[in-house]
Amino acid sequence: MDKFNFACASGNTSGAVAAELIDKLGPIPANANLGFIYATDASASFLTEALSQLKHATGIEHWTGSIGMGITVMGEEFYDCAVVAVLLGNFSESDFRMIDPQAIDAAGFVDANRDWLGKAGHHFGIIHADPSNRRVPEIIQALADAVPSAFFVGGMTSSNAQNLQISDTVTSGGVSGVLFSSSVPLVTGHTQGCLPIAQSHQVTKCQQNIAIELDGRPALDVLREDVGEMIARDLQRMAGYIFAALPIRGSDTADYLVRNIVGIDEGRKVFGIADLLLEDSKLMFCRRDGAAARQDMERMLQDISRRIDGDARGALYYSCLARGRHQFGENSEELKMIKDVLGDVPLVGFFANGEVFHNRFYAYTGVLSVFC
Repeated sequence: MDKFNFACASGNTSGAVAAELIDKLGPIPANANLGFIYATDASASFLTEALSQLKHATGIEHWTGSIGMGITVMGEEFYDCAVVAVLLGNFSESDFRMIDPQAIDAAGFVDANRDWLGKAGHHFGIIHADPSNRRVPEIIQALADAVPSAFFVGGMTSSNAQNLQISDTVTSGGVSGVLFSSSVPLVTGHTQGCLPIAQSHQVTKCQQNIAIELDGRPALDVLREDVGEMIARDLQRMAGYIFAALPIRGSDTADYLVRNIVGIDEGRKVFGIADLLLEDSKLMFCRRDGAAARQDMERMLQDISRRIDGDARGALYYSCLARGRHQFGENSEELKMIKDVLGDVPLVGFFANGEVFHNRFYAYTGVLSVFC
């Protein structure tokens, strides 16, 4: 099957950007019916008008996407300038449903699509979420509970101003995206940017997000031992380098969720993390590591390349804001790694404020999905 149409354009007005996109897209396939659109937050002021012009020129009604402080395209990363990238997919009308913005729960989407959800088998969802809405984790969990066969990936909108998403129109405030049936062939995977530094520990005492005891010992004593003497002497050195990690129970790939360490009380020998803790659960520590991130990126890319059946038609890549130029280098190195393995596969995406993979929130990860 043919590759999806792709275009990327920069400019300071909706007219200039839309005109360049339309020119680069070329002839629009008659069966193109879903647009993926990602724009840097510098484009926010004219995004609504640009989308309107794209709809008119392409005849495509359905669009999904997000603003980002940076966006990902074929072999390139864009930050700090007004850039918009689009990918035009073509799917059977019966194989996807738009997830209209859900700001409170998932009831609206489920009620409107109950018959389709009952017939479509396994599902794959692309979602974008507004980080200013504290109910986002509940909404995503509600979607996962309502569609137990669904596998959701995506990211939290990142912006210096408005947290805009695209769900047929420009919107904000909740969770939006698109859900595909099992008839849409694709492969997906994720890569971690942090490396465990020791074995996991049992949380033997905690209070909400505060680790009080690990393995029956003061939690901070265990942390000091794991990070080593140099950092233990000055815990300020941990900032941006050492993180907590929550192993995913039942994972056959030793997967884990990275969480920031948000506070330390040396007097009480406790520390807090950016998530709730449960007694008898596991916790370990990891370090942000550029070499390990590259190695795990290569692992993911080789795994996805092996699983692609036939030719790749298009791809979506969501990466953490702390990756990209901050971890791989200024010259779009992260996206070049993808292109080196997948070749000239049309790709769009954005740098997120938190990533979603298999219905869970991650940090410091990259999530790649390839349509086959």
